[in-house]
Amino acid sequence: MRAKFLQNTLFVAVFCLLTASTVFADDPPPGWLRQAASVSVSGYDKDTPAVAVLDEQQVTLGSDGKLVTTENFAVRLLTREGKRFATAVAFYLTSSGKVKEIKAWIVRPDGTTKYYDKKFILDLISDPDDVYNEGRIKVIDATGDVDAGYVFGYTIVSEETPLFYQDVWGFQGPIPTVVSRYSLTLPTGWKASSTTFNTSEITPRLNGSTYTWEMNNLPRVPDEPMSPSIANMAARIAINYSPDVADKTVNRVFTNWADVSRWATAMHDPNNIIDDNIAAKARELTANAQTELEKIRAIGTFVQNLQYISIDIGVGHGNGYAPRPSTLVLSRGYGDCKDKANLMRALLRSLKIESYPIAIYSGDPTFVKAQWPSPRQFNHCIIAVKVSDATQSPAIIKHETLGRLLIFDATDPYTSVGDLPEHEQGSFALIIAGADGGLATMPIPPPENNLLDRKIEAAIGINGEMTGTIRERALGQTSAVFRGEVRNLSATDYQKAIEGWLTRGATGAKLVSVKSKDNAEKSSFDLDIDFSAPRYGQIMQGRLLVFKPVFVGRRRDIYLTENKRLSPVELDSQSLTETATFTLPTGFAVDEMPEAVNLDTAFGKYSTKYEVKGEKLLFTRSLTIRRSSVPVEKYDTVKSFFTKMRDAEQAPVVLIKK
Repeated sequence: MRAKFLQNTLFVAVFCLLTASTVFADDPPPGWLRQAASVSVSGYDKDTPAVAVLDEQQVTLGSDGKLVTTENFAVRLLTREGKRFATAVAFYLTSSGKVKEIKAWIVRPDGTTKYYDKKFILDLISDPDDVYNEGRIKVIDATGDVDAGYVFGYTIVSEETPLFYQDVWGFQGPIPTVVSRYSLTLPTGWKASSTTFNTSEITPRLNGSTYTWEMNNLPRVPDEPMSPSIANMAARIAINYSPDVADKTVNRVFTNWADVSRWATAMHDPNNIIDDNIAAKARELTANAQTELEKIRAIGTFVQNLQYISIDIGVGHGNGYAPRPSTLVLSRGYGDCKDKANLMRALLRSLKIESYPIAIYSGDPTFVKAQWPSPRQFNHCIIAVKVSDATQSPAIIKHETLGRLLIFDATDPYTSVGDLPEHEQGSFALIIAGADGGLATMPIPPPENNLLDRKIEAAIGINGEMTGTIRERALGQTSAVFRGEVRNLSATDYQKAIEGWLTRGATGAKLVSVKSKDNAEKSSFDLDIDFSAPRYGQIMQGRLLVFKPVFVGRRRDIYLTENKRLSPVELDSQSLTETATFTLPTGFAVDEMPEAVNLDTAFGKYSTKYEVKGEKLLFTRSLTIRRSSVPVEKYDTVKSFFTKMRDAEQAPVVLIKK
């Protein structure tokens, strides 16, 4: 998929290097752009920044096996905010592709034009974080030259050798689209088919050997808090194409997920090498391990702590899917995700513990679609370790052929063995195990595995001052968040972050001391805080003291304030239990307390309770959210749930002087 809209947004901040001087060139806008500029766009709401008048990709497979792709794109800017869409971005791999041409134009409201030739092209690495990456981009940025009412358009012609006979095309993005079109021209004796996602089936028009898929007058894909990704809401197609002669399709066409598993196994297994150094390292790491899980944990922690470095060479020839030899990764002490998984497999295999690489999409658990067998659906590699019944963990799945598998991400630096990053839970992922492999669903631990248990002991003075302690015990992915905070911040910045968290609930709160203990091997984290809040309670009429028992905010606050919703609400799994004990000031008694709250829905539960015991007020609250996708038609239910929860947490207790 040529993710033009996402690329425009991503690169606009980077490529403001071009001058705004007027250039009169000999290359006028082509006919398709003139026609697009003449299209009237109206009826869009005032917040629509731009409209894609034409979004077209023409792909031709030559008899030499090369793919030539021509992209034509035209956008009319409706507001000044729409200027960010006036960027052309062309991606290519230096080892297997090239950008043959990139041109851009603007058409002003008065009909005058400007042409951007090769002098305006920037050629940059696609991912600056990689040590070396064959992926590069050519960019033309016109954001400094356009304004509301302008039309920006570009043509990109690129050439590549396809690794697979597959492609994807997204018809929609974050702005409306008038015409979205994808065409594929094949040699004689070839055929194409498609799978449609997120809309009713799109049937191509066939003209000779050219297949064309087209959609018109598409609305924007809404950008709302806690919504699914664009890929899971926008109409898109996955295309397969192949010749009638089967021997031309080896390793380029996949009819099922077992085919993909066999192909990927041939990429991974030859580089899973055990030598004396691998065996010695495995024995060293597990010298004190008594159980199967302890051995896996010792090796997993070691691999997890190796430096992550990505060096992508020969990606266009399949090397982006093949790990480096495990012996090389151990000797160098670094690697990318597939390198880490491969090294961990070799270390485990030297101890007679079997494991398998897993291809997964990191960042969106619902991205991978089972209907389309393709390696192109994955961007990350993790590991499945075969375990006995003695090993228990919420990160274990039962595979019908391979048995009990413990799933672990050796790249994630904060998630311990026995847990799985939240953005991978529930994903479709490919277990790479030859003919026995295939697509499997990753585990979803119950909310209680992400528990945050909080205990508060606080004393309130007669003038409203408060002092106390907070003891937090975090489990699972909640502990991973805490672990990431303490590892990524200096001691000073960490204290400032904790104090900022306190002051959001208690204005003027001061952090007296903070202690943390990372129990990574148990996937837990302890945080102990001493604090003071000089002006927490409010004195009223000289005899009333008002304070809110909820003064420590939830780390994952959820705000749904819109009256209407266009997309589902995606909820992550979480669990909170809190017990707060307040010692009341001398001479005061409870005059008013909020009513207890009990909310129970299909996606979560929430409750509060108040109780007076002598000179103390006990307040408890609990929250459990299950991993859910709440459909639009039930938006009022989820909004009401969180609104009532916020109201309950703003409710005050009133004390009266005896």
